[in-house]
Amino acid sequence: MLKSLGKIWKRLPPWARTKITRLTQPTFNVSVAGIITDDEGRVLLLNHLLRPRSGWGLPGGFIKFGEQPEAAFRRELKEETGIDLRDVKLLRTRTFKRHVEILFTARSSGKGTVLSREILELVWFAPESIPPEMNLDQQFLIRKVLLPDV
Repeated sequence: MLKSLGKIWKRLPPWARTKITRLTQPTFNVSVAGIITDDEGRVLLLNHLLRPRSGWGLPGGFIKFGEQPEAAFRRELKEETGIDLRDVKLLRTRTFKRHVEILFTARSSGKGTVLSREILELVWFAPESIPPEMNLDQQFLIRKVLLPDV
């Protein structure tokens, strides 16, 4: 049955496939986040007011319409912390239901300060000392990137 549907799908003209896809797929939202380190190898974490459970997490935010992911990442960091980034590299992209998250690594060009009402605290943590109540997925990601031999 699935093979038959696949064959039918491939025979449809591109405009019809696009129309069907747009009618049947839910809207996605897209955000950027990143593992940002300073010259001492510490990772920047923000205590977000709006995050469920523990507010601690990677810095980032939502992409605006027409904005490129790296530009959105740089903008969000500048708006929330005043930090300029260097050595920005794409780490990976992942999805969670209707959400697409684009993850980067970067280096900080400053220590930063809280500039947004959405952020309660800004702290530079040693990778092995990140808050234990932080989202486990983000903890794992930080350790995988910054402590690969652990």
